[in-house]
This record gives sequence, structure tokens and C-alpha cells, in this order.
Amino acid sequence: MTGDGFDLAQVNIGRMLAPLDSPRMAGFVAALEPVNAVADRAPGFRWRLQTEDGDATAMRVFDDDWLLVNMSTWASHQALVDYVYGPEHVAVLRERRQYFERPAEAMTALWWVPAGHRPTVAEAQDRLVHLREHGPTPFAFTLRATFPAPDATERDLVVRDLTGCGVD
Repeated sequence: MTGDGFDLAQVNIGRMLAPLDSPRMAGFVAALEPVNAVADRAPGFRWRLQTEDGDATAMRVFDDDWLLVNMSTWASHQALVDYVYGPEHVAVLRERRQYFERPAEAMTALWWVPAGHRPTVAEAQDRLVHLREHGPTPFAFTLRATFPAPDATERDLVVRDLTGCGVD
């Protein structure tokens, strides 16, 4: 579901159950570097938001100190799906309720960006707000309700059913 001129951007945010430096968050913090390293090596990975420390835990979204943000770009929807549901990431994903509140609204959004574009936190916030207000559209969508890249050809249009993948 991509053409060569676009990358898939993704943002996900989570509201922590405790301060990042607390014992409750220690398992999450310990997993950050290894999981980010897996992403960095994953086929189709393009870029991820990070500070000089190598992660984005110091960055804030929606002016909320309890929200952590993760943002990256990928060569295709399939590349992102393969990483998200790969064994290393899924192991951490399954334990997210130990560290983060159960969301009442969309906390993840995807959108197509010109190849090489590095989305900003403000851009990501706009996409999340749009998704929350309008549901999945070509402007902002989800892993399960996707839209093709603007330059996708008919042969690129493959629908993948991700229901029952075990990490809902």
C-alpha cells in the first residue's frame, strides 16, 4: 500500500501510570533501548523521533507530562506491521497495561508523508486530533483501517485483516 514517493508515518502516545523514573516503570524503561534497536534494524524502517539520549521520553505532547510519544516513519504499511507484530515488539506490547492507562480515545495515528519527511510532534498531534474527531480518513488512519499512499498503483492495493492478532 505504498508508492515510492511516500513513507508511512506513525505516532502513538501513552499516559504513564507512574513517573518514568519510578520502580513501576523500570521494566518499560529497560525495554526501550532493545526495542528501539530492533526498530532501527527492521526492514523498511526510515526514522524515529529521538533526543540526544536515543529515545523520545523527554518529549511532550498535548502539554501533558504524563504522556510519552513514539513516532517513526516506514517504507510501507507492511514494514510497520511486521515490526509491530514481530516477537520483540509484541512481547513489550502485551505488557503495556502494566505501564500505561487504558486509553479512552485513539492514541495511535498513521499518515503518509513525502519520502524523507520527518514529521513534527505538532503534526502528529494534529493527526491524532483529526482521527479522534473524524475516524479513519486518508489524513489520519489506523493500522487496521488503512488508506493507500497518494501515489499507490492498483497492484499496491492489498487489504490485510489484522483482527485477532492477539494484541488488542
